[in-house]
Amino acid sequence: MKNWKKPKNVKTPTTKSGKAYRFISYAAVSGFGVGYFPFASGTAGSFATLPFAFLFAYFWGFWGIVISSILVFIIGVITSKEVLKYTEHDPSIIIIDEVVGQLLAFVFVAKLLQNNLDAWWAYVLGFFLFRFFDIIKPEPAKWADTKLLNAWGVMLDDVFAGLYAGLFLYLINIYIKVI
Repeated sequence: MKNWKKPKNVKTPTTKSGKAYRFISYAAVSGFGVGYFPFASGTAGSFATLPFAFLFAYFWGFWGIVISSILVFIIGVITSKEVLKYTEHDPSIIIIDEVVGQLLAFVFVAKLLQNNLDAWWAYVLGFFLFRFFDIIKPEPAKWADTKLLNAWGVMLDDVFAGLYAGLFLYLINIYIKVI
């Protein structure tokens, strides 16, 4: 990203608690290592989210997706802020934003996914729709990605992409009746 400037004079933590916080932040934003996948780490992060999306939607429906998305978003903003002190804007290791976006891709159909083992294709379609919108970044996702050069921008572009994917998944279900 052209406009991003790496923070200057950032000191590496020297205390045990500072080092622990940095370690925990890197672990969280990378999806406990998924973000270090050698290529397409965002796609790997989205794919790794699918079992969790299934569990939250299957057992708790709409509220499972919403509450888990909010919690992951809050953790993502806090931990991304720490990691961005040492990296460029939205480095490939940060995949916690993909986790939130991928979860939100199922928010509008979560009620239909609750207690439904036959809707596996909805997860496949939701995965591809989210990846599509995350890559093309329609507004306001593009705005968040290019203008909010901080942890909020890292997280929000994927929130918008996830909501777009969720809306399209919902509309596809209305017109094709696949769930």
